[in-house]
Amino acid sequence: MTNAILRGCLFIGGAGALLLWTAPDSFGLEVNKPVPTERREAMSLADAVLKALQNNLDISIGRQTRESRLADIVIEQAKFDPTVSLNGQYNRQVSPLNRPILGFTGANLQEITKFDQNSHSLTADITQNLPTGANYDLNYSPQRSYVSGPNTFLFNPAWTGGLALTVTQPLLKNFGTDINKTFISIAQNNATVEQHVFLDRVLTVIASVEQTFWEMVFANENLKVAQAALKAAEELLASNRAKAKAGVMSIVDVLQAEAAVASRVEQILVAEKSIRDQEDQLRRLLNPAEEELRQDLRLIPTDPPVTSLEAISLQEAIDIAMERRPEVLQAGKNVESSDLNVKFAKNQLLPTLSVQGTMGLSGLGADYGDATRRNLGGDFYNYGAGLVLSYPIGNRSAYSTYNKRQLESRNAQSSLQSVRQQVIVGVREAVRRVHTDFKRIETTRSARIMAEKQLQAEQERLKVGLSTTRFVLDFQRDLATAQGNELRAVLDYNKSLSNLARNKATTLERYSLRLD
Repeated sequence: MTNAILRGCLFIGGAGALLLWTAPDSFGLEVNKPVPTERREAMSLADAVLKALQNNLDISIGRQTRESRLADIVIEQAKFDPTVSLNGQYNRQVSPLNRPILGFTGANLQEITKFDQNSHSLTADITQNLPTGANYDLNYSPQRSYVSGPNTFLFNPAWTGGLALTVTQPLLKNFGTDINKTFISIAQNNATVEQHVFLDRVLTVIASVEQTFWEMVFANENLKVAQAALKAAEELLASNRAKAKAGVMSIVDVLQAEAAVASRVEQILVAEKSIRDQEDQLRRLLNPAEEELRQDLRLIPTDPPVTSLEAISLQEAIDIAMERRPEVLQAGKNVESSDLNVKFAKNQLLPTLSVQGTMGLSGLGADYGDATRRNLGGDFYNYGAGLVLSYPIGNRSAYSTYNKRQLESRNAQSSLQSVRQQVIVGVREAVRRVHTDFKRIETTRSARIMAEKQLQAEQERLKVGLSTTRFVLDFQRDLATAQGNELRAVLDYNKSLSNLARNKATTLERYSLRLD
C-alpha cells in the first residue's frame, strides 16, 4: 500500500459495487514514518461496521429486548393451553347415628350406633380455554367407600365412578377466534415493532461508524495538508535566510517566514490531536474491552472516499424509504394493534350470553374394574343445557375503554402520517445534500487548482524581486485552505451518501448484511 492515500478502487461488503476514486494531487502527500513504539492497525470501513455490530452495547440491548417480545407471544398463546389437576383424598368418618340408615341399622334404631365410614377418592380434571371463546371441564372421579360393621349394602366396599363434561360457549361477548386471539396478534405486532426498533438501532450504529470513519479519514488527510504547508514554509524560510545572508533580502522577510513556520507547526499539532480524537470516537463505537481501550492504538483507514456521482432518483428514493424505513413500518404496526384493540373493546360492549351444556356417566361396582365397566356402559347418565345472560347496568367501564381505544387509534393514524411526512422531508434533504456536496467537490477542486497556479506565479515573482515574502505566505495559506476545503467537500460527499442510505434504510445492502 502506497503512502499516497486512498487511490484505486473499493469493494464494499462484497456487494459487487465497484467505487472508483482518484485522489487529487494535493492528497498525495508523504506520511510521517510510524513511531516504533506505537501499535498500528489498518482498518477498512466494512471491518469497522462488522466489529460495531458484533460488540456495540446498543445492539446487545436491542437483541435482548427483541427476545423478550418474542416471549410475550408465547405467554399469550399459553392462555389456551390445557390445565390438568389431580386431587387424591382419604377420609374416615365415625359419627353417632340418630336415625336408621337403610342397609346398616335396619328399620329401627334402639341405641346410639357408630357409623364408621372411610373412603378413598381421586379426581382428575382437565380444563382448557378454546380460541372460539369456549371453555370445557372434563372431570373423572372414581371413589372407594367402605362402611365397617354389619350391613346389608349391595357392595361393601363399593366403587363408584363419575365422568362429567361441561362446556360453556359465549354467543355475544368474547365470541369468535379473532376476538380471543386479539392479544396474541398484538404480541406478534409488538415483536415485529421491536424488530423494526432493532433494525433502526443497527442502521443508526452503522451510520455513526461511517460518519466517524470518514471524519477520521479527513483528520488524517488534513494532517498531510498541514505537513505540506509546513514544508513549503520551511523551504521559503531556508531561501530567505540564504538571501538575507547574501544581503539581497531584509531580515523582516526572514522573520515573517519564521512566524509562518511556527504557525504551520501549531496547525500540525491541532491536526494530530484531531486524528487521535476521531480514533477514540471510532474505537468507542466498536466497544472493545476496557483494557484494550486503555492501550495506545493508531487506526489506519484503508478505504478511499468516493468522488463519482451516483445516479439518484428522488421519487424512487422516497418509495424505497417508505417500504423499508423502520419508523414507517413500526408506525404501521402500531396502527394495526390499535385497530385490534378497538375491535376487542367494541366486542366488550355486548352482553354476556353463554350456552352451557353438561353430560355425565356414572357407575357402581364391587371393584374398580367393575365400576369402570358400568361407568362406561351408558346405563347411568345425566345431561343438561342452559343459557346464562348478564349485563352490567350502564356498562360504563366498557364504554370508557372503547372510547379510549378509539382515541388511541386516531393518535396512531396521526403518528403514521407524521412519520411518513418526516421520512419524505428527510429523504429530500438527503438527496439535495448529496448533489450539493458533489458540486462542492468540483468547485473546491477548481479553487485549489487556481490557488496552486497563483502560488506558483507569486513564487516566480519573488525570485525576480517583484513580490514579497508576505504575499507568498498568503498564497501558501490560501492553497492550504483550498486543499482543506476540497478535502472537506470529498469527505462530506461520502458522509452524505451514508446519510442518504440511512434515510432509505438500504445501509445493510451496501455490506451484504441481513438480519435474522
